[in-house]
Amino acid sequence: MKIAAPRPNMRASVAAVLFLFILSPGLEAQKPRERDLKLPIGGTSGPLDAITDVAGVEVGHTTLNTGNGKLVVGKGPVRTGVTVVHPRGKANPDPVFAAWFTLNGNGEMTGTTWVQESGLLEGPVAITNTHSVGVVRDAVIQWEVSQKNALQPWWLPVVAETYDGGLNDINGFHVKTEHVLAALDGAAGGVPKEGAVGGGTGMVCHGFKGGIGTASRKLPADQGGYTVGVLVQCNYGSRRDLRIAGVPVGEEIPDLAGCIANNDPLPPNARGRHCDERPARDDAQEQGSIIVVVATDAPLLPHQLKRIATRVSLGIGRQGGFGGNSSGDIFIAFSTANARAWFNDQPVTNVQMLPNDRITPLFQATAQATEAAITNALLAAETTTGANDLRIYAMPVDRMLAAMRKYGRLP
Repeated sequence: MKIAAPRPNMRASVAAVLFLFILSPGLEAQKPRERDLKLPIGGTSGPLDAITDVAGVEVGHTTLNTGNGKLVVGKGPVRTGVTVVHPRGKANPDPVFAAWFTLNGNGEMTGTTWVQESGLLEGPVAITNTHSVGVVRDAVIQWEVSQKNALQPWWLPVVAETYDGGLNDINGFHVKTEHVLAALDGAAGGVPKEGAVGGGTGMVCHGFKGGIGTASRKLPADQGGYTVGVLVQCNYGSRRDLRIAGVPVGEEIPDLAGCIANNDPLPPNARGRHCDERPARDDAQEQGSIIVVVATDAPLLPHQLKRIATRVSLGIGRQGGFGGNSSGDIFIAFSTANARAWFNDQPVTNVQMLPNDRITPLFQATAQATEAAITNALLAAETTTGANDLRIYAMPVDRMLAAMRKYGRLP
């Protein structure tokens, strides 16, 4: 007698994914990503669900994670690093068409004046903490000079930042030239590490541990088959505003606020609590920043890439961000199409451009990939204890999934 196959059970499959990624002894370092959990963010991801789905893009990290206990400026604890994105890979200096946009400008992204003027991005994009922008910028110049691929007699690197002074000894200036060079030289394709790595090591996102996240969206063939890849360093947002696929996850998980993981008396009038006290609601105000790098293989010119960069704001808004006064929300978008537009030996350079009436699907893909990348950063990050024993909790995946089911977004 033929026995009918059982119907798939989404809840069971999600549980299997969680078991595979969290409990399997050989996979302790892996955690489920938004695609694994089938979160209904929308769109179709590329094979890697990462910015590296755009051919040629490479990502590198250097992570600095040392020391514990009381903050001693210059000694630690250290929870910081640097992340780099090479648009065409570290071995290919060919500039790419690019544009940048700022939603709220309480932050820094160097080199953008020339990006705006020229329409080109020359070299990598680097991301670090607020007080290490200078050393990272100088190190990128040193690396570029060593590559002997100068396009001008000077370099104007693109280096961006978010603030990690809660968990990290930010005034200790622990990011050094050798750390930047290691990230530049070690960059590779494949799925980049996410969470508390590289520039995202000490970052906090929507009251949970944040950091680096990446995702991609691939258009169907009848829309060109192009790929949009996104990498974020998320360090913004309040807990109550966090949304994932439209679900108010932050309202459903209002506790697990940052806390002090020691038994020392808190200073008078100090904000916060000890971790062994009754779990408190995370009522912190919106603050912090987010840096977003968007890559695409669609043939877009700089003015069109400016339009792509602005759509990042919609992905952040879907997640619950709104660009508060203290936030540095700065984005850069580039296209790997139109190779050798800079180097053409002819007096006139021919380039390709996607018609504007075919660009809307790329706008949607940008918003979707941005939301997915932020979600991946939250999913990947681990609970972290840093300077002065401040502890920031990772978003609990089981409770997030329970919220998704409660609101009918997962079976």
